[in-house]
Parts: sequence; structure tokens; C-alpha cells
Amino acid sequence: MSTGKIQFAEQDGSFVLKFVGEVRLTLCSALDATIEKIFAALNFTAIIIDLTEAQSIDSTTLGLLAKLSILSRQKVGLLPTVVTTNPDMTRLLQSMGFDQVFNIVDRPIPCPECLTDLPPQDQSEEVVRSKVLEAHRILMGLNESNREAFHDLVSALERH
Repeated sequence: MSTGKIQFAEQDGSFVLKFVGEVRLTLCSALDATIEKIFAALNFTAIIIDLTEAQSIDSTTLGLLAKLSILSRQKVGLLPTVVTTNPDMTRLLQSMGFDQVFNIVDRPIPCPECLTDLPPQDQSEEVVRSKVLEAHRILMGLNESNREAFHDLVSALERH
């Protein structure tokens, strides 16, 4: 089982998602539901993704974060901010092209006590597969390196 969690807060027009530990596929349904909630509101001034306590993030989660940024730019013209103090995490984000779709900063966010854990989501294997496929298609669209890295996985998922 994953040792990670995602916490969420809405404060003064800002949505904050904090990733803690190893954030993996098992949290993708809750993350996707929260992304839908954010864009159902459309009354915010900032989206902040805090990765200061994240040890690792899998590619499905990265794809959902890219989706978050794309929707934010399309729907409200806002570039979300990612906070990371870990050089390895920063390199990962840059290698995935996230510096093109996020403001990446190294200052921790205020009010960590305002955050609450996202509730777990039970999803069928088919729903999870569809979210994984969507997330990786989004990552492939960010740059040629991602397209090459995830082509085989996306092809395999599309065959099932």
C-alpha cells in the first residue's frame, strides 16, 4: 500500500494541494475528483501544489498535475505554482516540462495546519486504467522526451 497522502485546503481564494511521502496511482482518483471540484468552483485566485514533503511522485500523478495546469490556463488564465525544496524533485519536474506549465518556486506555503487529507476513492480497475491513460497522454503532449518515454505504456493501455 502507498505510504503517501494528498492534503487539500481552500483559503482566501487559493486552492492548496500538499503531497506527502510517496504519491502513487492509488491516490489518482481522489486527486482527479479534487481537480474537478476546483474547476467547478472557478472562484479562485491561485492554485498551489506543495511538494516540499513529497518523497516521490509517479507518472500518473504527474499527468494529473499537468491536467490541472492545462485546465487552469484554459478556464481562468492562471498558471499554478509548484513549491519544491528538493533538488531531485525540481529536476524531475523540469525534465517533464513542468517549468513550461507551472511557476516552480522553493518557498514553503503558509498555513499547513489548514490542510485536510483527501478522502480515499474506490474505483474500478477500468476507471483507474482510464485515468492512467489520460494522465500519460497529457504528459506526452508536454514535450518530445515525454512522448518517447510514455509511448509504449500508452499503446499498451489503449490495447486493453
